[in-house]
Amino acid sequence: MKNYVTVMLVGLLISCNSSKKESVFPKYEKITESIYASGYIKSKDQYQVYTKASGILEKTWVKKGDTVSVGQILFTIANEASKLSKENAELTALNSAFNANLDKLEELKLNIELNKKRLDNEELMLKRQKALWEKNIGTKIELEQREISVSNLKAIYLSSQLRYNDLKKQLSFAEKQSQKNLSINQSMLADYFVKSNINGIVYDIFKENGEIITNQTPLAIVGSGSEFLLMLQIDEKDIIKAKLGQKVLVIMDSYKDKAFEAEISKINPIMNQQTRTFEIEAVFVKAPEVLYPNLTLEANIIIKTKDNVLTIPRMFLIEDSFVLDKNLEKKKVKVGLKDFQKVEIMEGISKDDEIYLTN
Repeated sequence: MKNYVTVMLVGLLISCNSSKKESVFPKYEKITESIYASGYIKSKDQYQVYTKASGILEKTWVKKGDTVSVGQILFTIANEASKLSKENAELTALNSAFNANLDKLEELKLNIELNKKRLDNEELMLKRQKALWEKNIGTKIELEQREISVSNLKAIYLSSQLRYNDLKKQLSFAEKQSQKNLSINQSMLADYFVKSNINGIVYDIFKENGEIITNQTPLAIVGSGSEFLLMLQIDEKDIIKAKLGQKVLVIMDSYKDKAFEAEISKINPIMNQQTRTFEIEAVFVKAPEVLYPNLTLEANIIIKTKDNVLTIPRMFLIEDSFVLDKNLEKKKVKVGLKDFQKVEIMEGISKDDEIYLTN
């Protein structure tokens, strides 16, 4: 019987304690307003590697994790047709080179000199014929024939000069055209050698040797190995609060016991319509020793901070404007900053007013 009474008393005490409402007193402390953001780590200058040309992946020159430099060959695309076209362009350029056709110009030049000598000789003969004619020696027909001969030789001489200049222009044009075609073919052939755009690390490779690839097919991911960005997604309702240079506190599953400080470096000005979020970039003030692309993170973007203000736990706030006083009645309060756990009380209660949690 005694044991029974004891059990009843304990049960009664537990019942009374459980019905008592939880309460707190407001207190003065620091409060920070922030925006929540989720995101991931991205290597600086990270990009997907594409080829400009289509063909068969002939050789992969790098492995995952390799360090690469600007201009280093990553992949070679096989294409015999382009190689043959380049070789043909080289032969054409060689054959069309100006110096390779100097003999043709020399031949016309000699022809010009010959025609000039013939013209000079005929003009001299005409001069003599006119001198004789003035002395009534010779005939009018002989003089006219000599004049016609000079005119014909002059035309031949001028024509040979024109042919020389015309050939010179043609050879110059052919040389430039063949060199341009060669440059085009060399450029096209260069497209079959896929090179790195940056100094960095090969983070991933998607294709194997022998596979057919196109310019729509990513071959690899390359990015910086020493600098990283934080890619943050924030809700559209918070975007107007975000500003460049704002402090960001970051936590990652890879570093569970640590928080890292960063700063907003870029706000991308278009919303993702599917997720209704904006993307913000941030940089570490002091980065962790080891980072990898695509590590997930959570962050708080610090909007405003106040020291030594009156606060209550956020769970004690009712309808954003009331608290429950000692008489269990609603009392209106004016609130200020809010974070995930606390809310600033600007008017309505003091640090001596006990407030209660609603059921």
